[in-house]
Amino acid sequence: MKSSKALPHLVHLSLSLAVFAAAPVALSQTVKKIEASDPTFEDLQSPSVGGNTGKKAWKSKDWLEVEVKVKLDPGRAAPRDGYVDRLTVRWYVAVENKIDKAGQKYFLMEKEVTHVNVPLDEDFYLSCYLSPATIKRLTGSDRAGKNSITAVGGEISVVGAAAPARFTSQGSISKPWWQSPTMQRTNKYPLLNKNETPFKFLWWDRYLEIATEPR
Repeated sequence: MKSSKALPHLVHLSLSLAVFAAAPVALSQTVKKIEASDPTFEDLQSPSVGGNTGKKAWKSKDWLEVEVKVKLDPGRAAPRDGYVDRLTVRWYVAVENKIDKAGQKYFLMEKEVTHVNVPLDEDFYLSCYLSPATIKRLTGSDRAGKNSITAVGGEISVVGAAAPARFTSQGSISKPWWQSPTMQRTNKYPLLNKNETPFKFLWWDRYLEIATEPR
């Protein structure tokens, strides 16, 4: 009987300890939530950059750009300057396998990019690219477009965020397609960040800065 009467007190004590344990986590959050849109696609021709280096005859080819709009909701411990130091995004791109008949149905390409000077409570964009050579090798065509790839997805993480965020062009973010066994991982067809393309100096204020070395 004594142990039965003591049970409510033990339950109350357990709940109190749980609240105190959770409180420091909530108070230490620099980012309450990472909001990410569905990815969008755009085909872009190689830019013609002017200068005093002379003219060359050439025909612009298509790049494929994938873009995601992101916003970080400040947490209780948000820095006073309104920025977090870094954000990491891991991109996943699936393309139908038309080359290796003995392989899986889809090729899966991955790329991790770290960004710095990340603003809070402000919209910004993340992007990755497929080069004209990669597009032609995978599809047999010089022309890019949404139909060039099967799916795009990714995961965004920030130190101090309540949880990472996922985005995808199809399927469920709770059961991401890039974890499917029908995907054949490969690094033969590289994904590129913006600094690895001719678009490096374009639309500068639309995108986050990319870390040039590990921090």
